[in-house]
Amino acid sequence: MLAAVDAVVALDERRRALIVEVDGLRAQRNEESPRVGRLKQQGRDAEADALIAQMRALVDRMVALEAELGQVEEEVRALLLNIPNLPEPEVPGGGEESNVVVREWGEERGFDFQPRPHWEVGEELVILDLPRGTRITGCGFPLYMGLGARVERALINLMLDMHVREHGYIEVSPPFLVNESSALGTGHLPKYAEDMYFVNEDRLYLVPTAEVPVTNIHAGELLDPGALPKRYVAYTPCFRREAGAHGRDTRGILRVHQFDKVELMRFERAEASRAALAELTGHAEAVLRRLGLRYRVLLLAGGDLGFANAQTFDLEVWAPGVQRWLEVSSCSLYNDYQARRANIRYRPMLGAKPEFVHTLNGSGLGLPRTLIAVLETCQQADGSIALPEALAQYAGTDRITR
Repeated sequence: MLAAVDAVVALDERRRALIVEVDGLRAQRNEESPRVGRLKQQGRDAEADALIAQMRALVDRMVALEAELGQVEEEVRALLLNIPNLPEPEVPGGGEESNVVVREWGEERGFDFQPRPHWEVGEELVILDLPRGTRITGCGFPLYMGLGARVERALINLMLDMHVREHGYIEVSPPFLVNESSALGTGHLPKYAEDMYFVNEDRLYLVPTAEVPVTNIHAGELLDPGALPKRYVAYTPCFRREAGAHGRDTRGILRVHQFDKVELMRFERAEASRAALAELTGHAEAVLRRLGLRYRVLLLAGGDLGFANAQTFDLEVWAPGVQRWLEVSSCSLYNDYQARRANIRYRPMLGAKPEFVHTLNGSGLGLPRTLIAVLETCQQADGSIALPEALAQYAGTDRITR
């Protein structure tokens, strides 16, 4: 990153020099051009022709410099788009191994039988049909059947209702495709271009997360005093090629290319954004507690942060069938990084100078790993699934059986 910053500084110095030179040539042209007419009127045609030749050379030089200036500005822009956000001071150094467990909730369930992984449970109950999903589209595109599809929908509705009715978010239903400008604004482009599905004919991207369209609800806007905070919640399917994860977590639905997710998005004043991150994280945790699932909260180290993130808390749920902690949410603070890219500002008070908002987002929650935790935690000795009470109310049944 330091090399990129040094390159930007050097290019910016060249940009400033070019601007000074172009402005000087433009001023010289504006000053000398009227002389041509006066010389012609005075019958001094030879001097006028010589001055015209000088002006043509000056304009040619100016055009060449303006072209170079445009190229330098484009190089600066490309470099800036590839510089990540700066971590907050309390973010630990190091990589994934330096992540810090902040807190845990819930007790590990005791089984009087060997808990099975979700792919076995799902196949036996005929609620998860991975072979047919693969046949329809390809590996990583799951097919939910019967109560599997209903429980997936029930989880989404439970989450949306909790965040709207209990946590005060405004529900939005955004487009499932976005343009390049929107993906640039959130920092997904150019960094994650290989992971995004691209529709070439229309130059549009399938959303990797609702964060992209929802952040851009206010792209290019200047929000009025008193407009903040803004809280949105959205459900979308998410599409990710997972270009760098070939061969990892291929069993079941641990890592897929299409999945459902409920996303929380907030626009905050700078002085309120740190407290908002703690609150947003708590809202995501509330869903796991409502489902009675054991989970833990991790503060991510700098080397494990996303490209645009300043600070992130990951929520990991325990899945007893695969004996693993599974990430179901990343709750992140971006400070003004995304707002600068997407030009989202607010005026603190009437007449005050506009400032960039702070953006935050977090999964509240992501599926299908939440579904994995439900299936594996709530499985019974007879092969059925006893659904948590909160989920049963939405699913219309308290048990999944063959």
